[in-house]
Amino acid sequence: MRERERGARERAPRGRQAAAARGGPVPGADSAPEWLEPAMAANGIGSFDWDIRGDVLEGDLRARRILGLPGDCFDRSIEAFLTLLHPQDAPVVRRRVDRAVTELGQCGAYFRIVHPGGELHAVRFRGRVLADAQGRPSRMVGFVWDATVELHKRTRADLMAVLREERTRFIKEAARALSEAVTVRDVARVFTELPLPGRPPDGLVLASLENGRLQILGATGYHAESIRPYDRSPLDSGHPAADAVRTRTPIFLANRDEYRERYPETWPRVDPLGHNSWAFLPLIAGSRPIGVCLISFDDGRELDGDDRTLLATLGGLVAQSLARARLHDAEHELASGLQRVMLPRRVPPVAGTTTAVRYLPSGTGLQIGGDWYDVVPLPGGHVGLVIGDVQGHDVHAAGVMGQLRIALRAYAAEGHPPAAVMARASRFLADLDTGHFATCTYAEVNVEYGVVYAVRAGHLDPVVRRADGTASVQPVTGGLPLGIAPEEEYQVTRFTLDPDEIVVLTTDGLVEARAVDLDEGMDRLRRSVGGPLPEPVGAADPLEALADRIAAEAAESAEREDDIALLLMRWDGPPGGQPPRQLRRRVGQADLARIAELRAELRDAVSRWGVGDLADTTELLASELVTNALVHTDRDAMVTARLYRDGQGPVRLRFEVEDESDQWPRRRTPGEQASSGRGLMLVEALADSWGVEPRGSGKRMWFELTAPTA
Repeated sequence: MRERERGARERAPRGRQAAAARGGPVPGADSAPEWLEPAMAANGIGSFDWDIRGDVLEGDLRARRILGLPGDCFDRSIEAFLTLLHPQDAPVVRRRVDRAVTELGQCGAYFRIVHPGGELHAVRFRGRVLADAQGRPSRMVGFVWDATVELHKRTRADLMAVLREERTRFIKEAARALSEAVTVRDVARVFTELPLPGRPPDGLVLASLENGRLQILGATGYHAESIRPYDRSPLDSGHPAADAVRTRTPIFLANRDEYRERYPETWPRVDPLGHNSWAFLPLIAGSRPIGVCLISFDDGRELDGDDRTLLATLGGLVAQSLARARLHDAEHELASGLQRVMLPRRVPPVAGTTTAVRYLPSGTGLQIGGDWYDVVPLPGGHVGLVIGDVQGHDVHAAGVMGQLRIALRAYAAEGHPPAAVMARASRFLADLDTGHFATCTYAEVNVEYGVVYAVRAGHLDPVVRRADGTASVQPVTGGLPLGIAPEEEYQVTRFTLDPDEIVVLTTDGLVEARAVDLDEGMDRLRRSVGGPLPEPVGAADPLEALADRIAAEAAESAEREDDIALLLMRWDGPPGGQPPRQLRRRVGQADLARIAELRAELRDAVSRWGVGDLADTTELLASELVTNALVHTDRDAMVTARLYRDGQGPVRLRFEVEDESDQWPRRRTPGEQASSGRGLMLVEALADSWGVEPRGSGKRMWFELTAPTA
C-alpha cells in the first residue's frame, strides 16, 4: 500500500509539471481525497491519463494489470492502444472517445481484450475530457476496471438465449411437421427424424398402446433385435413406461444407478443396450393414454427444467398428431373395405366378350368415392355394362353408390330395357332422399350380333376403338343425372360393333381436372385407346395391357384429383363363330316402349340372317302380334324369332308370341273409321301361314314367312 501511495505521489507531480508545461490547468495537491486511492485499490480500479495533444496514454499499475500489459510500460498512442482491443469493440470505443473530445464531455465503453496468455477478458472504462485555459480539449482522465465476470455472465446469457431460441424454433418446426403428418406411419417418421436442440438424443422410440400392449411404430438408435421383444408385448407394470402411462407424467432417469434402483425388475433387459439416461413421455389424447415415447442418451444427463418442459411439450404434440393419424387410418381402412365390398370382386365372364376393369382412388382424403363399374349377365345371352359416379368423395357417397349399384344391377337382370333400367334407377335414388345425385352410362350389348343399346344420364360418352385401330367418341343421347328428375324418360342410342372392337367407359376423374377441360381430356383418352395395342406381359390379354396403359397414364398425371373407374369390353364375335339365327326376348306387360326397340332389333337380326327382304313385313306383323298380347292380356309376353329350313325345302322365318292368357284372338271386321281391329287381317293377308296353339296355361300365336333366298 505504501508503494502504491508513493507511486501516486510520484505521478501527481509529473502530472502537474506536464500540465504546466502544456499550459493546461494544474491540479491542486489536495484535489484527490486521501481515501480515494485505498478505495480504488480495494475495488480493483485503475486510472489512466491521456494527453490528447501529445497522443500519449498512461496508466497506473492496476490499469496495466487489468489490460494485461507489462508492469513497467504503458505509455503508447491511442491508435496503438486500440489495436489491443477486440476488432468488434475498437470502432465503438473510438466513436465514443471522439465524441467526448469534440463535446468536452464524458464517455464510457465496454470492450474485450486478449491477455498475453490467450485469455479473453472484458474491461469497462469511464473518462472525462479536461480543457485548457483556452477551452480546448487537453486531457482525458478516468478509470478502468475488470468486467470479465460480467463477460462470462453475458456469454452464458447469450448461450441461454440462443438455446431458448432453438427450443422455440424446434417446437414450431415440430408442430408444423406433426400437423402435416396424415397417417400413423407419417407420425412415426416425423418423430424419429426430429432434430432436438442442444445435444441430440442417441435413441428414439415411438410406441402406441392398444389393449394394454405396446406396438412399436418407429425407432432410431436401437437395433431391431433389441426392441423386437417389446413389440406387441404387454406393458410390464414394473417398467418406467408403465409408470409414465399410469401417472400420466414424464419419467426422467438421469443415470444407470437411478434406473437400477427405481426399476430393478426391468433393469437386466435394459443394461446391455448401453444407454445411460432416459426420458419416458406418456402420450395422452382426450384424457386417454394412447402410447409412449422413449428418448435415451448414451451419457448420463440431468435434464433441467427447460429440457423437461420441452420434452413434455413434444410429447403433447406427438400425442395429438398420433390420435389424429390413428383416426385417419381407421377411417381409411373402413373406407377401403367399404369400397372393396361395394365394387364387384370379380367380373363375370360372358361368352363372346372380354372385359377389363380398373379402379384408381384419388390421392387425397380417404381415397374413397362414389365411382363404380359393373358387368351384368342378362337374359338371352346379352350383357349389361355399367359405369357411374355418385356425387361426393366420402363414406356416405360410397354407401349410396353401393345401394344404387345393387338396384341398377337388379333392374337390368330382370330383363328391363336400358331406358327402363335407367329410369327406375333414377326413381330409386330420388326415393333414398340422400341429397346425392349420380351420373351413369348403361349399355346393353347383344353378344350374338354386337349391337349396343346405350343410355346416358349426365355421364361421359363411350369411346369406341374400331378394328382398324382408330378410336372415336361414340355420341349417346343424354339425360339428366340420376336422382334429379325421377320422372325423366331416357333415350336409347343404338350402335354396332365388329368383332375385336372395344367399348371404353370411364368416369370424369380420368379426363377432367382443374387444369384440363373435358374436351382435352377426352381427346387424350381417344389417343390412348387408339393406335397400336400394347404388348401384353406373359399370357395376359391385350385388353388387359390396354387397360394398364390407360390407368398408368392417369396414375402418373399430376393433374389427377378425382377417383377413376374404368371399364373396357371387347366384342369377340358371336359365341361359336356363327351367330344363331334365333332371337328371344321378354316384353313387359306395362312396357309398351319396348315394342319399338324390339322392332329395331328384329329388323337388324333379319338383315344379318340374310333375309333382309322380309324385314318390313316381319316388323309390321310382329308389332301387331306383340301389341295384341300386351293390350288384351295382363301378363308379359315372350317373343321368339328364328330362321329354319325343313330338309331341302325353302328357308322360313317363324315368329312366335307366347302369353299366359287362355283368351284366344278373334278376327273382327272393323269399319272404315275404326282405329283398331285389323291386326289379324294383316297377318292373314301377309303371312304365308299363321296360327294359334295352346301352351300350358296360355297360348302361342305365330306366323311364318318364306324367304325367296337365304
